[in-house]
Amino acid sequence: MSEIITTTDYKNFIEKIKSQIQQSQIKAAVSVNVEMLKLYWFMGEQIVEKQKSTKWGDGFLKQLSQDLKAEFPDIKGFSKRNLEIIRRWYLFWCQEISIAKQLVSQLKDEKESLLFQIPWGQNIVIITKSKSIEEALFYVQKTIENNWSRNVLVHQIESGLYKRTGKAITNFEKRLPATDSDLANQILKDPYNFDFLTMRERYDEKELEDALTTNITEFLLELGSGFSYIGKQYKLTVDNEDFYIDLLFYHTKLHSYVVIELKTGKFKPEYAGKLNFYVSAIDGELKTEQDNSTIGILICKEKKKTIVEYALKDISKPIGVSEYMLTKHLPDEYKSSLPNIEEIERKIGGGDE
Repeated sequence: MSEIITTTDYKNFIEKIKSQIQQSQIKAAVSVNVEMLKLYWFMGEQIVEKQKSTKWGDGFLKQLSQDLKAEFPDIKGFSKRNLEIIRRWYLFWCQEISIAKQLVSQLKDEKESLLFQIPWGQNIVIITKSKSIEEALFYVQKTIENNWSRNVLVHQIESGLYKRTGKAITNFEKRLPATDSDLANQILKDPYNFDFLTMRERYDEKELEDALTTNITEFLLELGSGFSYIGKQYKLTVDNEDFYIDLLFYHTKLHSYVVIELKTGKFKPEYAGKLNFYVSAIDGELKTEQDNSTIGILICKEKKKTIVEYALKDISKPIGVSEYMLTKHLPDEYKSSLPNIEEIERKIGGGDE
């Protein structure tokens, strides 16, 4: 059994913690999460500093937990396990790199910290699953921007969002104002993760398009915040000829229409020319003075960097090219035996003859 610490130093230490908890209780009615996390930061700092300056062993946190729970029986969060996590959380953000130093300085200056704007559960997920402070800060900011639940945050981290964001090949820097270019690059991913779909092994663009729109909630989540779905096979009539855009969205932060074309094979240079035409057509037919330039996104199964760069080099409209990954497949014989709308219409038309 652990030895009970009875020194004056410990008594003064526990009183300091108790005093801070009481102050936090008063403020909690105004902002529960912020005050709780400020308290946790204070406790983490105190625990780390005290363990450095004393010879208190592993029994320290157990005793601290027991004393705090006895003094504040109605407050959760003082288990030994949570105290260990609080210490780990504090130590994670105090790593000796410049970005951490800035964050710690911000916390000490009592400014509103990014960390305090997200729930404790999300904070724990981020420090346990992130491999660097840069990655962790990315997920903190995304959680704030998108109000992600813990489950959604876990999904985004496990799907490697940090590594996929801003990695698409684009011509945005040449075709958009600097502020729009930065944001437009950040809304693109490479690759997109379509593993929420289960497709037969040999599928075409129409099947992929139908599957994405059938699962539009998951698709919008993968696209990211700000995308508003307008329609699929969006019809544009130019000089009495009809053209059909695979998917059309509006991005509420960019204030731009976004044209998405899907290709289930390798990128070909001519795809960029066709998408350039669609983007121009949307600019001419739908865009208003209140809208910014339309953006085109080509999502294909495979691409080669240099070929894409050459294809986009002299394209006049802002276009980005990304890949997608899709690992869930059914054998071809599992293709539905039910006829689609086009087949039904053909049969009805044929029956009149």
